[in-house]
Amino acid sequence: MSMINNLRAAVRPHRRRETPFDTLRPGHAPSAVVDCAVYQDGKRVGESCSPREAAQRVKLCRDQDPGSFSWIGLHEPTEAEFEGIAQRFGLHPLAVEDAVHAHQRPKVERYDDVLFAVFKTIRYVEHDQLTPTSEVVETGELMVFVGRDFVITVRHGGHSSLKELRLRLESDADGSGLLGKGPSAVLHAIADHVVDNYLLVADRLQTDVDEIEFAVFADKSGRGADVGRVYQLKREVLEFKRAVAPLLRPMQLLSEPIQRLIDPDIQKYFRDVADHLARVTEQVHGFDELLNSLLQANLAQVSVAQNEDMRKITAWAAIFAVPTMITGIYGMNFDYMPELHHKYGYPLVLGGIVVICIGMYKGFRRNGWL
Repeated sequence: MSMINNLRAAVRPHRRRETPFDTLRPGHAPSAVVDCAVYQDGKRVGESCSPREAAQRVKLCRDQDPGSFSWIGLHEPTEAEFEGIAQRFGLHPLAVEDAVHAHQRPKVERYDDVLFAVFKTIRYVEHDQLTPTSEVVETGELMVFVGRDFVITVRHGGHSSLKELRLRLESDADGSGLLGKGPSAVLHAIADHVVDNYLLVADRLQTDVDEIEFAVFADKSGRGADVGRVYQLKREVLEFKRAVAPLLRPMQLLSEPIQRLIDPDIQKYFRDVADHLARVTEQVHGFDELLNSLLQANLAQVSVAQNEDMRKITAWAAIFAVPTMITGIYGMNFDYMPELHHKYGYPLVLGGIVVICIGMYKGFRRNGWL
């Protein structure tokens, strides 16, 4: 019933409500607002402002520059905090729910005239030595709403801040002029930033994979001492793979002409991002396959070591079976036994047992069983 009410509310015309989050200035707003600014002619206009003021400023700026837009950055907002912004910019309730609750699969979706993109952010966790419990990669999420005159970013996690990216774009306003291309330029910059981090993490993971590979084949004991480390690294690589693989097709779609929400001059930049992402995807798939091979090789080493142990145990059991059998026969107390009443019968039998055991021992050694 609650879902039906939410959908009715989404499609029913209503008067926009001004929530405290939407109206307060940044100095007094909740901590979810990281930055909020308006851009005209590719340059930042004025200081940070509230989302409500940003929407008003964009309306005024678009009379002079149709490419003017606002960029609102948030960090882990609650439903109540995000409600005012969602209403003011007409965001679809399904996309809003995904942005607030996170834990989404990487994707790019279109809701009328708004693109909604989900990126998985990756951070490499420094460690002195890889252990069976080491955390190698840490993931977060970054959601981006792109409209005709606005960009809204929602970040989850304690890393991958967009502050430096925003400053870099603002400082390049007189150079590349990407911000002058509108909100799609910001979407490209964010995608490029995320994928560049993927490349850095993949290079760092390469070192860990090489270290594990060397350790597995350098281990001569065959006791599977590195299987825990291999399995843990495989789990981390799978987490990385789940962040990278689903994003490749959406990036390729953004570079195609059918995406009318993306500036044609920006589409070729998305092709470059898709190429980099394809390289990372291939690299991560390679890590996964190599770690599968290392697990199999490690298990094979354990099996070989167990077989060696069984052969040694079998060889020694066969050697000890000889004196056990002979002494067992002589312990049956028959009257007619070989050398039973001979003066040197006892030492002859013992000597025969020793000779047979030594001969078996040499035979097993020659065949590699001992």
